[in-house]
Amino acid sequence: MAKALMGHIYSDLRDPRLSADNARLRTRVRELEDLVLRLSEENDQLVAAQTADLHDLHAAPLQEMQPA
Repeated sequence: MAKALMGHIYSDLRDPRLSADNARLRTRVRELEDLVLRLSEENDQLVAAQTADLHDLHAAPLQEMQPA
């Protein structure tokens, strides 16, 4: 059974087109994973900035109402 699975998994080594296609797809998957990571980090920064802006917006009226 293991030989059958390994033969199935590595069958693309016999066909150079499949090997090249798999390499191209692996590269594209890596690129997309990097893009998802970058966009996630950018989104986290935007959420943090928005949260800070909202906090400042809500804190400003309270500071104005404090006696001097």
